[in-house]
Amino acid sequence: MTVKTALKTLLCVTAIVCSQLSVAEQMQRFGQYELHYIVIPTTMLKPSIAAEYDISRGKDRALVNVSVLNREKKAVSATITGDSQNLLGQLQDLDFKQVKEGDAIYYLAEIRFADQEVHRIKIQATAPDGKSTLLKFTQKLYWAE
Repeated sequence: MTVKTALKTLLCVTAIVCSQLSVAEQMQRFGQYELHYIVIPTTMLKPSIAAEYDISRGKDRALVNVSVLNREKKAVSATITGDSQNLLGQLQDLDFKQVKEGDAIYYLAEIRFADQEVHRIKIQATAPDGKSTLLKFTQKLYWAE
């Protein structure tokens, strides 16, 4: 199994597990598109996979994974920007990196956080046709070893 395949598998499994734990799917529709998102601790990634994608592993770091799908459920390139703010008002810009693997396209950004810290995350996604959406959600983040 290649490193890219392993990361893709890990992210898919994480998405499935998290979707079963939550009542609602982590997705927002806009026009003919769907914006899918998940936040996971970077410690869930094997060190070799994190290194391959230049992701810093640590108990105080989380990975934001975003993808945009069209009505045929095919991944599309998009412009993704965002930020994360804790309850003290400390703001972090999210520096999304595009990853392409076969037909899959997703965007990854890291968040630094304190244990049990609540973050208000905003993500702006613009599809190739100019249609855009602003996703806002709150996530409580926990340190993981």
